Amino acid sequence: MPKGTLSALRGVGPKVLGKLNQAGIESIEDLWFFLPRSYEDRTRLTQFRSLQHGLTVQVQGRVVAADVLFRGRRILRVLVEDDDGNALTLTFFHFTSQQAASFRNGSNIVLFGQARQGFSGFEMVHPTYRLLRAGEVVELSDRLDPVYPAIEGVGAPTLRKMVHEALLQMPRDESLELLPADVVAHLSLPSLRDALLLVHQPPVGTDLNALKDGSHPAQQRLAFEELLAHQLSLRQQRLAHQQRKAHSLRDPALLKNLRTSLPYTLTNAQDRVLTDIARDLATQTPMLRLVQGDVGSGKTIVAALSALLAVANGQQVAVMAPTELLAEQHLNNFKLWLEPLGINVAWLVGKVTGKARTSVLEEIASGSAQVIVGTHALMQSHVAFHDLALVVVDEQHRFGVHQRLALRDKGEQGQFTAHQLVMTATPIPRTLAMTAYADLDVSAIDELPPGRTPVRTFVVNSSKRDQLIERIAMACSEGRQAYWVCTLIEENEEIEAQAAEATHEYLTKHLPKQRVGLIHGRLKPAEKQRIMAAFKNHELDVLVATTVIEVGVDVPNASLMIIENAERLGLAQLHQLRGRVGRGSAVSDCLLLYREPLGQIAKQRLQTMRDTNDGFVIAQKDLELRGPGEILGTRQTGITSFRFADLMRDSHLLPAVQKVAQDLMAKDAGTVEKLLKRWIGHALRYVEV
Repeated sequence: MPKGTLSALRGVGPKVLGKLNQAGIESIEDLWFFLPRSYEDRTRLTQFRSLQHGLTVQVQGRVVAADVLFRGRRILRVLVEDDDGNALTLTFFHFTSQQAASFRNGSNIVLFGQARQGFSGFEMVHPTYRLLRAGEVVELSDRLDPVYPAIEGVGAPTLRKMVHEALLQMPRDESLELLPADVVAHLSLPSLRDALLLVHQPPVGTDLNALKDGSHPAQQRLAFEELLAHQLSLRQQRLAHQQRKAHSLRDPALLKNLRTSLPYTLTNAQDRVLTDIARDLATQTPMLRLVQGDVGSGKTIVAALSALLAVANGQQVAVMAPTELLAEQHLNNFKLWLEPLGINVAWLVGKVTGKARTSVLEEIASGSAQVIVGTHALMQSHVAFHDLALVVVDEQHRFGVHQRLALRDKGEQGQFTAHQLVMTATPIPRTLAMTAYADLDVSAIDELPPGRTPVRTFVVNSSKRDQLIERIAMACSEGRQAYWVCTLIEENEEIEAQAAEATHEYLTKHLPKQRVGLIHGRLKPAEKQRIMAAFKNHELDVLVATTVIEVGVDVPNASLMIIENAERLGLAQLHQLRGRVGRGSAVSDCLLLYREPLGQIAKQRLQTMRDTNDGFVIAQKDLELRGPGEILGTRQTGITSFRFADLMRDSHLLPAVQKVAQDLMAKDAGTVEKLLKRWIGHALRYVEV
């Protein structure tokens, strides 16, 4: 199979070669898998009378006029007619004098571009064109022309020719095929060679709609192989991880002490997940477990109980949260639960400076800090742990892959690797979990604590904003509390959103009998803690807040949530915010205020929130609307930015992908390595997290 022979292709000198290499194309084979993003149909000529607005077509006509006009800038207008006298106007904003002079009256011309309905008939702006020689007949292509992703410094025609040349070098024997023949036959898919040739050069009669939506069998063949490669990469990494050694953490005495001291009993789901974790930690194989649970399902106490197993064995635990507010909430909970048991809980975030920072770093290095709660500050190079045995990452999708990898590496001490417990209140759709988390064991806390009542959700036009004052006053008069969430801190003319400060002023004026507080991200941590404590202790009736309260705040008495400009927020964030109410026994309401006009996606988001409280249903819809990269926080790695596969479109392939991956891992290591090299290459390290 040809490798490293790009420079042998026509038009590939040192400069072009450098541009190709920058785009990740380093071999002939890479060009085979450099797939078109769309197609142009030059297989037929469209008659002028059949033109339709917005359609991209190929037409032939005769130049009858060409003029350079001045409309604040130079514009070249060319009038073209067909044999029936139907006219088409061409417009060029960028052109040379030589180009303008080439449009001689009577010249035959073939054009390709998008037809638009103008004031005086159809027109094309900057079409591609070719002036025909006298007597020349247009030769129609027998294949659709591929349009490739742009590569800076390499023209589209040059790129098309290079790929065509590379395809001519594709082997005709079976050496290109990596999938077992029985798998290809069972799935009714074409061979890889046939699939690549069709995708690069679709013949006349190919279903263009199928190509556009990615459902053509040739595209499904490529999608299957790419999904298989990613599945193999995760399974291979899992096997490698299982070869490492971790501390065996077993001693349920402390764990029992904490459970006894709790004022409530764990749910069956919490018990089940804790059993999974304790079983993992008891082994000398590093745990890799994802715990997903809806808002308010009680993941934090499960993490604290898990931490006790490490502390009881003399090792340290790092608990990392994405924001200082959530980290503070964890700090308060862990101190409340663990300090009575004689455990030292330390705190490390970016704002811990000076002597306080020096002191906590010394405690971490000496091991006297047993549980360390913090943000990304835990991953900084000068933070040295004494003996880190368990890493807990909360809301993991909000960390970049590099950050999670850095914290994992801090647990690499001598022959031991830290156990990893990853938590998320954003349930991962099954489709995504099967693909992106194939290297993790997954547990779900799929049960809410007793006494919780479902939150009722209403979608309200912001023009009715004033009518909400009475609703807030009524809730407060019954001894309840309310949140009013805004998306900005200060007024901004460029973004039509009601600012928290203005809303605080407005509510203070119109609710004179209620105590109204204000919290946002610019306040100092101590001030935020003071305000949240006042709200929790019912010293405030209404809390105006930005989305800093999205996670980590637990006020059971709050039963009304109003979210301003809800159309601006994603489903996961709306669901998190809604989860701040409904944490007690009272019936709770969430009102989503929106401003018109509403886009289609915003309408779907609000409808989903109104229809369901199920975090897994919401996560699935979020995946459909936003795509996997946003949900997983791995867009920058390429792990979910597939070259061709699409997790939503191709989810039906995943069961077969998993089965084939299992078989190949067991029987054919050579093919596994070839598939990984073909589809993933340098991105392999990132699948470790």
